[in-house]
Amino acid sequence: MITRGRQDPVGPVLVAVDGSPRGQPAIAFAFLEASLRGTDLVALHAWSTWSDHGEHALGRRVDIVDLVGDAEHLRQQEERVLTEALAHHREQYPGVTVRPCLVRGRTRPTLIEASADAQLMVVGSRGHGGFTGLMLGSVSQAALHHAHCPVTVVRSGP
Repeated sequence: MITRGRQDPVGPVLVAVDGSPRGQPAIAFAFLEASLRGTDLVALHAWSTWSDHGEHALGRRVDIVDLVGDAEHLRQQEERVLTEALAHHREQYPGVTVRPCLVRGRTRPTLIEASADAQLMVVGSRGHGGFTGLMLGSVSQAALHHAHCPVTVVRSGP
């Protein structure tokens, strides 16, 4: 955890949701923190026409023209990604009010902007062990350097 930003941050806990199984530890941590702090949880999932969770998850090749040409279909897929990423945790923490936030935009600037209203930002990191495991991804690095509130980076398992 890095403490930065406002002296006494208030607001919800903010978690970055990427929809991957390796992002689940960060979501679990964020739910726990929101529960302990007695505050809402904002689950932010940024997407663009470059996003491709649904097609790759089904094992099909993605043609970028298809992604750009059907942004509404992609938005619906990304909304499902967000809903599914939160489902299990909502059952575990029924007392936590979750505000899903689906934003069309670039992940890093979208999260940094959203951190202005948060008391804590939670992001995941998918280090792969050894030297590469010591490095953070671009999203977690941006959060640590530019967020307006404290940031916790939750590393996924091996």
